[in-house]
Amino acid sequence: MRYIIIGAGAVGGAIGGRLAGSGHEVVLVARGAHLTALREGGLRLTVPDGRYTHRLPAIEGPGELGELRSDDVLVLAVKVQDTVAALRTWGPAPVAGGGTAAERLPLLCAQNGVEGQRLALRVFRNVYGVCVWLPATYLEPGSVSAGGAPLTGMLHLGRHPHGTDETVRLIAADLERSHFEAPVVPDVARWQYAKLLTNLNNTVMAVSGPADGTEAAATLRARVRAEGEAVLDAAGIPYAGLEEQQALRGHKVDLVPLDGVPPTGGSTWQSLARATGTIEADYLNGEIGLLGRLHGVPTPLNDLLQQLANTFARERRAPGSMPIEELARLADDAVAFVQES
Repeated sequence: MRYIIIGAGAVGGAIGGRLAGSGHEVVLVARGAHLTALREGGLRLTVPDGRYTHRLPAIEGPGELGELRSDDVLVLAVKVQDTVAALRTWGPAPVAGGGTAAERLPLLCAQNGVEGQRLALRVFRNVYGVCVWLPATYLEPGSVSAGGAPLTGMLHLGRHPHGTDETVRLIAADLERSHFEAPVVPDVARWQYAKLLTNLNNTVMAVSGPADGTEAAATLRARVRAEGEAVLDAAGIPYAGLEEQQALRGHKVDLVPLDGVPPTGGSTWQSLARATGTIEADYLNGEIGLLGRLHGVPTPLNDLLQQLANTFARERRAPGSMPIEELARLADDAVAFVQES
């Protein structure tokens, strides 16, 4: 199978680079300065076992490949807010032997949140969810780092909305030969909702920095997660618990320092650091807000974080520039306002 990585940033670049390193055929899809750097110097991937340069085909769209192959696998790794544009571009792409990518090819949604695969299922017939546990960074065009060890990441796979098949088992086997653990599960959404709860605090990190050692940060993160859990419980949505996740992951994907790679924040932090002008909070904290409104559960903390993230992105504010104490005060005010209303 040939893997076409649509969005070769942090997650897509790490997956594509690792697949290429184990001998698989990979095409990278990017744009702007990142695309130029990939074409001129290859994908520079820094991982605990070394630094690699993978000189792979790098394209902006399907027209540069001609007809797609019947054994192509599309890996959608763009931010969720860019999903619709990617589906419009790749869904109609012709496949050798007849039909389109949307009709014939598997599409893996290697994205945060749960909305990307819902959007994909409107267009593609064969959609697969991926729960992405993969600490990776993309800040400089052409360069991606992934500090997980001994494995680069854990990628739960399954058909969306449920089930498994031979295609996903073959893909999982390729990933497991490429420094990943890739469990194939019939209920991949249960793992994705568990990851969503963790990702709710991406915005805390993006707005106020890691601040891992402060009591204010720890308290706020616990409150944000508890709000998310209350919403999922009210909606009747199952999710893997923390103990189950930890028992499975153990120390398979421990984050280790990489020489020459400064510590950074998560994916939302990186969007602010690159000053992209857009951010994924509408599909993380905003997903909890949506479900809360559907099921009658107030979500003042996640509503606040969503609003702040979008303001920071729109105004190109630096990540971590709001003191955690100020964010905690705003959170208290938001909760008090709801309670008094």
